[in-house]
Amino acid sequence: MSTEPPPGSGQQPPEDDPFRKQPPPGQGSGSPYDPSYGNQPPPYGGAGGDPYGGGSYPTDPLAGMPPLADSGRRTLARIIDMILVGIVVWLVTWAFGVHEYDVGSDGASYAKSLGQSLVAAVLYIGYDTVMLAKSGQTLGKKWLGLRVADLDSGSTPSVQTNLIRAAVLWIPFAFCCACIWTAISGGWSFFDKPYKQGLHDKAAKTVVVSTR
Repeated sequence: MSTEPPPGSGQQPPEDDPFRKQPPPGQGSGSPYDPSYGNQPPPYGGAGGDPYGGGSYPTDPLAGMPPLADSGRRTLARIIDMILVGIVVWLVTWAFGVHEYDVGSDGASYAKSLGQSLVAAVLYIGYDTVMLAKSGQTLGKKWLGLRVADLDSGSTPSVQTNLIRAAVLWIPFAFCCACIWTAISGGWSFFDKPYKQGLHDKAAKTVVVSTR
């Protein structure tokens, strides 16, 4: 019986992950989160490491990965996912009668709001965590040719990584800030350099790349 942990168990990704980066021998992963980051030998030789004679710089952590995804496509994929899961949230709250609270009662209104928020948080976080742990893609990302990857290794993120990523994105969305937080967290990728990360990507140390 194999002793290797199953994919998505929260442990290190398997060496045969087709998306895993393969750094050159003798070098680290190239990730800024890698302890050896910045200690690799200069790629162009010499003390400076810069082909134009400037100062030294570390290996690009994106080397060996597909190009970073366009932020506009990321936004469209997120909207698709929000609609898909939003339909399920509505169906679940309708099936359990959450919508039937008397809006004229402050206590009932609060219970309704809290119940809907809990359902939304659980479903959105569960959807992102499970889907991304399988292939790095939600349905929206798959349809638009996008994939989430570990910045460190380029592999499909673990369950733990995806849980962190989803929690940062969806807990504020469900309980307080709704679409405002989603716009801030996701919209951050339009301005972030050099990795086009949303705030949830930064928390989980992931990037979104193109598969086309």
